[in-house]
Amino acid sequence: MSDVVGIAGDRIRSFVERIQQIETEFKDLTEAKKEIIAETKGEGFDVKVLKEIIKLRKQDQEERDEHESLLDVYMGAMDEVAPVPAAQAA
Repeated sequence: MSDVVGIAGDRIRSFVERIQQIETEFKDLTEAKKEIIAETKGEGFDVKVLKEIIKLRKQDQEERDEHESLLDVYMGAMDEVAPVPAAQAA
């Protein structure tokens, strides 16, 4: 290991190369994800809904229940407020 003024060059090179490798892998995975999304669109699936399913599958049941409860509360609160006509909102 080379040591210039207390800096371990080989160790730094190792970190840099590992980070670059991960960045390359990340880029490849991102490209693969884009291809899958294009495939789902091509087969007529709603990608927005599929992304929502993926988001929900990452959550445990308790998180999902809490999310649904808050959604219901917020939607109910909006229903109680009289909507502002579009002409007045602008």
